[in-house]
Formats: sequence, structure tokens, C-alpha cells
Amino acid sequence: MSAEFLHKKGPLSLTALVDTAKTLLLLTAVVWLLILGSQRLGYNWQWYRIPQYLWTFTDRGFTWGPLMEGLGVTFRITGVSLVLMLVIGLATALMRMSNSWAAKGVARGYMELIRNTPLLIQIFFIYFVIAPILGISAFRSAVIALSLFEGAYASEIFRAGITSIDKGQWEAAQSLGMGPYAMYRHIILPQAVRRVLPPLTSQAVSLVKDSALVSTIAILDLTQRGRMIDAETFLTFEIWFTVAAIYLAVTLALSGVVWLLERRFNGLKA
Repeated sequence: MSAEFLHKKGPLSLTALVDTAKTLLLLTAVVWLLILGSQRLGYNWQWYRIPQYLWTFTDRGFTWGPLMEGLGVTFRITGVSLVLMLVIGLATALMRMSNSWAAKGVARGYMELIRNTPLLIQIFFIYFVIAPILGISAFRSAVIALSLFEGAYASEIFRAGITSIDKGQWEAAQSLGMGPYAMYRHIILPQAVRRVLPPLTSQAVSLVKDSALVSTIAILDLTQRGRMIDAETFLTFEIWFTVAAIYLAVTLALSGVVWLLERRFNGLKA
């Protein structure tokens, strides 16, 4: 790269080059440590056996492997739970901000109960205690547990977004004769949702990762599929590194989609 180019771009380009060099140096160090650790561990890596658990080509054509089938179950659980999380979170936030002491009490009690007990215990309680009484399947038990758990945290995010709206916006809506529903629908929530989108994204990423716990109630999600393959093949490191990479790809894709939405809301081009 010529000195003229650096001069045109200024210190920012030089800083970018230095940052790139540092990143490459860090990645090289990480790879070197992995290779060194692998040699000292004496582990017989068998990565060539992993693709068959992702996809296969047979006489009947292309088929997904067990890990990808498990990922499909994870998608279904997290997709339904995400929608319910938003509904529960928004409803709880509105209940806490209402003038009804009963609604405030119920919302407060729900939040304290959910946030101060482990998710795994909640999953076990719903699956082993509630589900037999109501005849709920394992899939629905997992969705209910995840929705309630993540919804408690989402409610605080929604409440923070709603209370951050300037007082003048509330007064302007009331001066126009809007009722509570129209005021929230047209004035408050559109602004609040835009502000809470980043923390809601973090909560959605947390939901994807927390969904791994539903494997404890015999749901064949991604984690459970990895556990079964590990027990059959003893490809411990290869399987769990692959499962972790799939989770990472899903969460990064989710973050990327929300980043595009944020730029669109802010009037910027992707």
C-alpha cells in the first residue's frame, strides 16, 4: 500500500492496519495454543467423521444428519418461546406500570419468583409436577419454562424502554385525547421498542443458549443429539466443538439480523 494512500486516508487507515495486525497476531497465538494443547493431550482427532452427523448423501438424495435435525427442534422451541417471551415481558411491564395494586403485586411476585430460582429447577418443576397434571408434552413444558424465565427479564427491558420516553410525549398524546391503548399503540411503544431492541437481542441470544437445558427432559434438541452421538462414538471434543460452533453461528446470525433492523429504524443503509 502506498504512502500516498495512507496520507489520503489519514490516521484512521493506519489505525485499522494496526488493529488488523493485532487481530491476526492474536488469532495466530490462539491457533498455536490449540495445536500445542492437542499435541500434548495426545488426542486422536477424527474430524473426518463429523460431516455424517450434519448431512448425508444417499441413494435417496440429500438428508440432514442428527445434529441438524436437533437444530431444527431447537429452532422450533426458541421460535415459539421468543414470541411468548415478548408477549409475557410486555404484559408484565404494563402490569407493573398500571395503577392496580393487584396487577403490580402479581407482576412483582412473578418476576421475583422466576428471577431468583434456577431455570433448570423450573424446567423440572413444570415437566415433572405440572405437566402430568395438565397432560402437557415435554415440548410444551420446555416452551412454557423458557418463556416464563426469559419473559421475566424481558419485562424489565420493556419497562426501562417505556419509562425512558420523554414526559412531553405522554402529555402530547393525552392532549390529543388518546386513550391508554391508542397512546401505547401509536406513540409510546414504537419509540420504546426501538430503544430496547439491543437488550432484547441479548435476551434472545440468551434464550437460544438456555434452550440447551431442555435436553434434560428428553427433548431431542441440538444438545441432546450431541450427547447421544458422544455416547455412541466417544468423539467428545469434535462433537461438542461442532455443537458450540452451530450455537455460535445461530446467535451471530440473530445479532446480524437485529443490527440490520437497528440501522433501518435509524434511517441508515445496511
